[in-house]
Amino acid sequence: MPILLLLLLQSCQYFEKQVPDEKELLDKELKEINWNEVDEYPSVADCEKLSDAAQRKQCFFEFLTATIQEKLAVDTLSTLFPKLDTIEVKVTVFPNATMQFEPQFPKDSVAYDTIKIDSILHTRLVDFPKVNPAIKRGIPVKTQFVLPVIIKQE
Repeated sequence: MPILLLLLLQSCQYFEKQVPDEKELLDKELKEINWNEVDEYPSVADCEKLSDAAQRKQCFFEFLTATIQEKLAVDTLSTLFPKLDTIEVKVTVFPNATMQFEPQFPKDSVAYDTIKIDSILHTRLVDFPKVNPAIKRGIPVKTQFVLPVIIKQE
């Protein structure tokens, strides 16, 4: 019996598991995360009631495009720049729910007064409804995307 007890105690050390290194676990986890995608896209209150993520994303982009078009429709962009029918706007939603808008112009864009258009955008695109930032692994993150905004509808 004492020999059996001795063998049993001796064999316990074979079952000890190696504790993984914290840094190795972190590195492995970081490699598995897709940093180009978010878990939840930015959203507004009207879109929150939708349960499907794709529908919520579509709702947000449609809301944002319509709101930008509505705010720019009251201005003189189409009068000042009659050839300008669509403008691409880079939208940045920050983790603190603030937003930034930047017009995107082609590199050879000498036909438009880019400074004036940028100024009009910054003046008009204020007082947006509250936008909830994108979420990645439970943390609000910064997101950027480019929206084509129709200036002139015929």
